[in-house]
Amino acid sequence: MTNKFRAPARTTTADQAYNTVLAAILDGSIPAGAPLPLQQLAKDLDMSMMPVREAIKQLEATGIIEVEAHRGARVRPLTDDDLIDTYLTRIVLEGALVRQAAEGFDDEAAQLARDALDAQQLALRLGDKAGARKAHEDFHFTVYRAAESSWLFRSISPTWLNSERYRAAGLYDPAEVDIRRREHELILDHCVAHDPAAAYQALKSHLLSTVQGVNAEAAERLSERLEKQMV
Repeated sequence: MTNKFRAPARTTTADQAYNTVLAAILDGSIPAGAPLPLQQLAKDLDMSMMPVREAIKQLEATGIIEVEAHRGARVRPLTDDDLIDTYLTRIVLEGALVRQAAEGFDDEAAQLARDALDAQQLALRLGDKAGARKAHEDFHFTVYRAAESSWLFRSISPTWLNSERYRAAGLYDPAEVDIRRREHELILDHCVAHDPAAAYQALKSHLLSTVQGVNAEAAERLSERLEKQMV
């Protein structure tokens, strides 16, 4: 197993190990299905086994990796069923958040969201994958924090992280980047206009469009499941 990591500035804590391994998984340096042998991870990260073991436990709790008895840890495979389930959950949870956010969205949240979109575009132009991913998260999470629902906000983290593995492939496609930018702006416009129903529809369309860009058949199946839920 070759070294997939950029060593963090200080390699002494489980949080540093967690963040470094997570970043490598999200940017594809560690591919789906890859094993995560603890001794090799500790060597690559220049850490003792203890923080690495704790990081693996934290990652397992997110659902991004899985640990099997006598076989160790590995990154969860990417599958159509997992893609559909992930985005269905996102639409349900984040849809509730964006509805609530739109009701009381203020000027400060709007400016922070616009700044995040600008930061994302700049990072993409510079080829900064980590920066673009962080700015994308900042945009969505700025909107969702405006809902002022701490428990609902906390609940979105696992599916958010897992979905980042799927959307990474289209991150630098110019056509996809342009489409996503317009979709983000539409979500923001409806929040600024205090239109919860329209904000939800814009978010749902955005997430469906993201799945469409990854796997058209999966997007069709996801649409069918959403229709059944509405019956």
